Amino acid sequence: MKLTTRYSLHRMAALCMLAIAPATSVFATEQTHPLWIGSYTATGSEGIHVYRFDSQTGMLSERPEQAVKTHNPSWLTFSPNRRYLYAVNENGPGQTDIVGRVTAFRVDPASGTLQQIGQVQTLGSEPAHATVSSDSRYLFVSNYSVNADPGGTLAVIPLDSEGRPHPVVQIKTHHASRTDLERQASPHMHSVVESPDGHYVLGQDLGADRIYIYRYDSNHPEHPLTASAKQPFVQLPPGSGPRHLIFSANAKQAYLTLEMTGQVAVLDYADGQFALKQIVELAAEGFTGKNGAGALHVSPDGRFLYVTNRGTDNQMVVFAIDPNNGQLALVSRHPVGGQEPREFTFDPSGRFVLIANQRSNAVVVMERDLASGQLGRTIQTLSISTPADLKFTTSN
Repeated sequence: MKLTTRYSLHRMAALCMLAIAPATSVFATEQTHPLWIGSYTATGSEGIHVYRFDSQTGMLSERPEQAVKTHNPSWLTFSPNRRYLYAVNENGPGQTDIVGRVTAFRVDPASGTLQQIGQVQTLGSEPAHATVSSDSRYLFVSNYSVNADPGGTLAVIPLDSEGRPHPVVQIKTHHASRTDLERQASPHMHSVVESPDGHYVLGQDLGADRIYIYRYDSNHPEHPLTASAKQPFVQLPPGSGPRHLIFSANAKQAYLTLEMTGQVAVLDYADGQFALKQIVELAAEGFTGKNGAGALHVSPDGRFLYVTNRGTDNQMVVFAIDPNNGQLALVSRHPVGGQEPREFTFDPSGRFVLIANQRSNAVVVMERDLASGQLGRTIQTLSISTPADLKFTTSN
């Protein structure tokens, strides 16, 4: 990719400043930030790539600072102190490595580069998502498992004080809804997150049409998760296929993508209990194509919810969040400039959205209007094979 003259001059000036600055991080400026991109590796990608992003120009470095070889790192997540990065290795039957794994890396504070410090099996196939507990003692992993046998599971992996993972200590299994016999013949745990108060772990099972709620207690190291006595699960519409769940800025609502029906569910939340309040469509009225609700994130200011719809739509849908009740109102829909927007993130300034378009092999950088929430022009399209996830240290 040819850099613009403006960016070339800007980068040269930045490098000159770094040459006379104290020997800290090449990323340690107010405007440049490391970006870690995880990708699928079957088509030639090495795995994780570390780029540099400029929050003034909206440009990524033309080449990565580092390329880390690891199989199918499709989801990346940080430890709470940002010193360790964990990648799920979404391996399974028919792939180069058929064993699902998690790989742990130490993040160099001076350069943002990664050093592998451990790897363990997830005791399941196609692990697709992971979350580190707020006390940094466990990594919770969702084994999606395309095949019915063994089916999707939730795995609990202990972490030591140096961030290294140890063998799985607990596995949670569920039953499929079987509403859609092609996609829901078995459980497919698609994501697992911790509640904002740190007391519960929530597993979103696409195959079961349920959110499973577990009480988290680190005082029981061999089985830290127990089914919630208050509300063991949230039943969602048949055939909806829950995928990813996040919380509002005030932690009073949760937002959940329903992948198979192309919708977002709004749930009120309090102390481990949920109540379904609203379901909104991602596609415009009259849409007859294939749905594929995917990633969702609340804007840094907490005012907007952004959601991708994949399938045949390939759009980013923006909703305003009602500050009183957390419900959603449509703001706009925007083409993402590619196919299969698997994940996205906001840069630390909040002025840009970076989108991983998996099937068109590119990361697209788009402007974001802070006042209206709408997306603007495309700043950059960076070629990278099958990007799946991308993280700044400000995102998880």
